[in-house]
Amino acid sequence: MPDFSIVDTHVHLYDPAAIAYPWMAGVPKLNSPHGPAEYTAAIGPVKVDKLVFVEVDAGPGEHLAEARWVETLARSDSRIAGIVASIPLEEGAAAEADIAAFAKMPLARGVRRLIQGHAGEPGWCLRPAFVEGVKAVGRHGLHFEICIYHPQMKDAAELVRRCPEVSFVLDHIGKPGIRDGLAELWGREIRDVAALPNVVCKLSGVITEADHRAWTYDQVAPYMSHVVDTFGFDRLVFGGDWPVLELAASYPEWVAIVDRVTAGVPESDLRKLYRDNATRVYRL
Repeated sequence: MPDFSIVDTHVHLYDPAAIAYPWMAGVPKLNSPHGPAEYTAAIGPVKVDKLVFVEVDAGPGEHLAEARWVETLARSDSRIAGIVASIPLEEGAAAEADIAAFAKMPLARGVRRLIQGHAGEPGWCLRPAFVEGVKAVGRHGLHFEICIYHPQMKDAAELVRRCPEVSFVLDHIGKPGIRDGLAELWGREIRDVAALPNVVCKLSGVITEADHRAWTYDQVAPYMSHVVDTFGFDRLVFGGDWPVLELAASYPEWVAIVDRVTAGVPESDLRKLYRDNATRVYRL
């Protein structure tokens, strides 16, 4: 693991007693409080000095309450340095009031609205209202985080093209179909995304796209190596995706995989991946 402190750009902190998360009823392993203390225990010997909270798909109408709840946590945990909130961007102009309210929060850095939940609706993120919502995110000085499944990659690339003035972060390397051994089409399409200069890729959420109980290093490493080659170390950020990560591995195990994939690269590139790029992209 790195011998320097890292920045984790993808941490889910939540308490189902404080904010409603209806989807968790189907994932009992995650359906319990996961706060800063649990995160500290999970990272073990890995040194994390800053983290970015990413929204946890709260129930309808809870998105701003979730962000405010995380701000209360940050008052007692200085590691929490940024927030990526959910906003119903599909409402178009009607979402701008919520975007503006969130943007006023001191830790506001980005907005994520789960596109992956509309995998059965091709073109969902290209509807005029959604595109207008994403553009409003940029107008308020925030970036947009793209969370998709791999069949939605073309739509995501087109969304970026329609919003050249907005900065984007692609979560979880576009969630390739590792479980089914699907690589070729994803590999070509993520290269198209990487050709767009306003996109940064998050090296996160990889092993949970493989079989949670039977994944191997040799299975996931080629996908990770491809995004390293495609985006380069200037446009990659590290993400832990905790606690979802723990469906497949421990936090230290994930860091060890990233270290193994990047073995032999200069320390300056490792620092870009693990902290410097995150400091720039999330304005930490």
